[in-house]
Amino acid sequence: MIPLNLWEHQNAIKTLYAKCVEEVCIRHKITRMELDILLFLANNPCYDTATDIVEIRYLAKSQVSSSVKLLEAGGYLRKEYTSSNKKTAHLKICDAAEDIIRDGRKAQEKFLAILHKGFTREEMYHIKQYFDQILNNINTYLKRETGGTHV
Repeated sequence: MIPLNLWEHQNAIKTLYAKCVEEVCIRHKITRMELDILLFLANNPCYDTATDIVEIRYLAKSQVSSSVKLLEAGGYLRKEYTSSNKKTAHLKICDAAEDIIRDGRKAQEKFLAILHKGFTREEMYHIKQYFDQILNNINTYLKRETGGTHV
């Protein structure tokens, strides 16, 4: 069996991603967390609440909450409520965030291009399947161990 110690390489992956998006944050004068929230909402329109962001991205509730407030204050996000549920705020991206999202997506594409370099389309298909299974294993374990809540 070939040992696969993903945790030994996670900091390298995180560092590369941070390097790719750093310029976007500087250019638009926003924090990394703010950029991550905008890109999450733009890339996952069916998940549009702060709770979704916390649970899917495994981020701290307090950090998401404070970043959402800053994005609202900056005119990048607004909250909407449905008539049937006045408690749950749905986060909507404002037009002012379009340039940030465009630049952020370009940075994400650069990151992925670096990761995917040298792999065929078929190899990437298999890698995606493997990582989807790994993520499913992680989520299943954490839901079972934490009763459905994320750390």
